Amino acid sequence: MKRFLKVISQTAPIAVRSEKAEGGQVMKSVLVLQEPGGKFENAFACTLLGTLATCKFYAGDIVFASLVFNAREYNGTWYQDVMATDVIKINH
Repeated sequence: MKRFLKVISQTAPIAVRSEKAEGGQVMKSVLVLQEPGGKFENAFACTLLGTLATCKFYAGDIVFASLVFNAREYNGTWYQDVMATDVIKINH
């Protein structure tokens, strides 16, 4: 899904273990994005990985983001993950 969204918040990037990453770890951050229209619109807590996780976004920034939604099962419980694979800041 690709759309315009407003940044609500972002966590500081941290290094996490990754079997796929060179060196065994990758940077990770969580970016909370919300659809335009008001405080009751849909919001998404999106995982940012790698160099994208080290980019700084500020509350109120308008971005064009590509979001990927995945569902996975763990011990009989289903979880949904949202990953932002590309985030382009529109306002400067």
